[in-house]
Amino acid sequence: MSWTDEARELAALEPPARAALERLAPMQVPRGGVLFSPGEAVKGYVIVLEGHVGVTLIGPNGRDLLLYEVAPGQSCIQSTLGLLGGDDYSAEATASRDTRLVLVPRPVFLQLLDSSPAFRKVVFAAFAERMQAMMQLIETMSFMRVEARLATLILDRADETQALEMTQAEIARAIGTAREVVSRRLDALARKGVIRAERGRISIRNRAALEAIVAKPAV
Repeated sequence: MSWTDEARELAALEPPARAALERLAPMQVPRGGVLFSPGEAVKGYVIVLEGHVGVTLIGPNGRDLLLYEVAPGQSCIQSTLGLLGGDDYSAEATASRDTRLVLVPRPVFLQLLDSSPAFRKVVFAAFAERMQAMMQLIETMSFMRVEARLATLILDRADETQALEMTQAEIARAIGTAREVVSRRLDALARKGVIRAERGRISIRNRAALEAIVAKPAV
């Protein structure tokens, strides 16, 4: 089976476009591996088959903010923007778990954009979805309190056991604040019996209380 059969978003590709992609070999990126860094030239269009990639913006003070995450079926807006506009990367991409992906080189990417309507549709549909998510991130960072961002993250990412496995540093990057701030907020929630906080793991004890924090209007 070709790797293109694993990527559902490529199911409607025309045979010539699929054949061009099938000549590319998937690559393995271990957890913690860096795909690209700020200032580097864009290497290609990223298609994630397995795993997860986090793209972070690093500020002049050394703090970083998680811009978005790329899971199978999702796009990397940094790569798409660079390929279309010629700009270098302005963020850093790191595999947050062992990841298998395909990097479509710029010449192949541009040739497929010209020749394959189906590939064009895949690229721009994913681009539009990612742009919408970025607009939501801007809105969240601008108008939502830290407590509400933290509660939203816990609610959204908790698994079926009502637990979230993330370090405080990872949470801080995801909601755009400092680790010390996250630590204080988690301690406060734990004292109130809303969560139980352990090393690298948060368990929900009072879901309604977290939902109330999210719903509380900013002042």
